[in-house]
Amino acid sequence: MKQKLLILACSISLLLSACATATQEAVTIRVGVLPVLDTLPMYVAQGEGFFAQEGVEVEFVPVNAAPERDQLMQSGQIDAMLNEIVSVLLFNKDEARIMAVRFLRVATESAPVFRIVSAADSGITTVEDLKNVPIGISEGTVIEYTTDRILLNAGLAADEISKLAVPKIPDRLNLLASGQLKAANLPDPAASLAILNGAQLVIDDRTYPEISHSVLSFSHEFTTEHPEAVRAFLRAVEQAVTEINADKGAWSTTLSENNLIPPPLLESYDLPDYPFAGVPSEAQFLDALSWLRDAGLVDDDMNYNDSVDGSFLP
Repeated sequence: MKQKLLILACSISLLLSACATATQEAVTIRVGVLPVLDTLPMYVAQGEGFFAQEGVEVEFVPVNAAPERDQLMQSGQIDAMLNEIVSVLLFNKDEARIMAVRFLRVATESAPVFRIVSAADSGITTVEDLKNVPIGISEGTVIEYTTDRILLNAGLAADEISKLAVPKIPDRLNLLASGQLKAANLPDPAASLAILNGAQLVIDDRTYPEISHSVLSFSHEFTTEHPEAVRAFLRAVEQAVTEINADKGAWSTTLSENNLIPPPLLESYDLPDYPFAGVPSEAQFLDALSWLRDAGLVDDDMNYNDSVDGSFLP
């Protein structure tokens, strides 16, 4: 009798496990992706079958700009997206809507994320030369945040930093190339393309790496309803990061097909080391919050635990 009960218990356990797996497999995660290098681990996880191995289906929703991405998240048309802590805070300023669950890219000593460059014939080669020179940025974003933090850290006073709103990266590149814009903050590899075309590197976030990164954020609703799917997604991304870092030259096709590197750089660009599992620290969160308050973009204090959650990491 005991043996029969044991067999029955095992059968029920296996059935429940199978049901749980089936439920997880039925979850489709819709991810808003910009054509930027930060998304490579997700494309690799998809292409190498790591998401499928973890029992989740992933649908990439390509977007061309951050405002389009944000609208999709606000309307519930995507479940996750690439953004950064400044964007997370702006989303959550009235209520907790999204949660940063993993770094996707971080500035390191060998690989910057954001670079301030000057036009070829501008004569600007040092931070001192940037005093009161309009720098092309996108307002109220990580671009403006990193511009302020990098230059203040390098010794400029706040009233010596001048900025000009040029929201779209292609516009910043074109205006810089034509000399109509004397300086701009650009993400890499767009900055590397500008340098290839004659722009001058002035300073980048390797001088202040803790303020520069991107994150993967999920909607609060999705993390609440499908926590195991989020964990499975992040396990697949972790596996992809391991594969990329082990062989940087194996992903040219993926980079090209998804427009993650400008074609002129495809053969020569050195991929960065992608970060292993981690989330922004509370100090990073508070610094971004301080900048947003100073800029008049948020009014109230915000709680770190409402915007960042490392508990889903493998």
